[in-house]
Amino acid sequence: MKVLLIQHMYFLNGSGGTEKICSFLANSFVNKDHQVEIATNENTTGVPVFPLDEKIRVSNIYNATIPQKELLPIINYKGKNLLLWVLYKIKKKYTKAYNFFLKKRMKGEEGLFVYNLQQRAKAWKSYIDDVSPDVIITMSIGSLLEITYNHKISIPIIDSVNGRPDYDYTNIFGGRKPFEVQLLTDSFQKLAGIQLLFDSYRTYLPKSFQGKSIVISNPVPNNTDEVVNHFASKDRFKIIHIARLDTACKQQHLAIEIFLNLAHKYVNWDFELWGTGPDLHQLEKQIAVHNIKDRIFLKGFTKTPIQKLREADIFIFPSKYEGFPLSLTEAMSVGLPTLGFKNCSGVNELIKHGENGFLAEDTEEMGRFLEKLMKDATLRDQLGRNAKKSVVEFDEEKVIEEWEQFIHEIAAAK
Repeated sequence: MKVLLIQHMYFLNGSGGTEKICSFLANSFVNKDHQVEIATNENTTGVPVFPLDEKIRVSNIYNATIPQKELLPIINYKGKNLLLWVLYKIKKKYTKAYNFFLKKRMKGEEGLFVYNLQQRAKAWKSYIDDVSPDVIITMSIGSLLEITYNHKISIPIIDSVNGRPDYDYTNIFGGRKPFEVQLLTDSFQKLAGIQLLFDSYRTYLPKSFQGKSIVISNPVPNNTDEVVNHFASKDRFKIIHIARLDTACKQQHLAIEIFLNLAHKYVNWDFELWGTGPDLHQLEKQIAVHNIKDRIFLKGFTKTPIQKLREADIFIFPSKYEGFPLSLTEAMSVGLPTLGFKNCSGVNELIKHGENGFLAEDTEEMGRFLEKLMKDATLRDQLGRNAKKSVVEFDEEKVIEEWEQFIHEIAAAK
């Protein structure tokens, strides 16, 4: 079977959970003797971050000749040079005028959005017709919208939902115009199947979806050895966090504040944050203000997250929302006790309060739970052992077998 995985943005150079799952699926399907291609449409150069089998083809269909009409960014000058201030002021006026007349010519933001989408959709249609796969897996609902807008693709499409479904087609986090919400909602009609991460997520599917749904978790490595020894004698202990540095979602700034409130009391504890992202400088400034660089470390991207987790004692994960957080389950797989927020989707499915970690109502309560763990190695060991047991059901082989059955079922129903 020829399987086409489409992640229309951020696959090249991207180190997030979606890129990791896309690469996992591609490698697994090749091992099942499928022909696999990954496609993206990005105005960038680069390579996939996560290792791919040499048989997998990665195609970037970006073409500068595809017509796109873009609004110009408005830049405010923050320096003190009077001449530059005047030049930026003139440029700002020109930018506003340009954007005004472009939107007017395109009949508003909706017309502009739809025009650009339509051009990209044409490029996708041409590419897909050429590849002629047996099944398509979109790695986001945005990818589905890109490939299907204004035309029908006869090839069955499965959407891999990397979050709660309503995050994909509503304005729950703000920023989406009503016409974008409608387009995204309507795109569910084009699906033959959808993969959900938890059974409770079925509740959040839109009425426009009429295909087959299945619950398949994200894969968790089966770490049978080198589980954290919470009774090991050592001079320093470590709290760890691994995620994209994005405070709007991952809320690393809250974890830093929580640690700062305890750092003076527990002088042999440090805090490591692993990951890259748009809010690196914001977090650097937050740490610098408190003059505690020798206790809180922004370590950057790691190719060996499991090893970093095995070197830690507690995993803290203060996200606002999630789908099925990979780093959280990886932390659990090596026997780390975990901390998260009670109202965070995904996190509240995986952490069982008092069994394998703690779920907090707010930062104050999370601080209390963190201190409880810092003081008690026996509690860390107990919760860590339970955490490891709780993720055994998400074994990689089980996950890919479920995917294998689903793609065959969808392809056969064509």
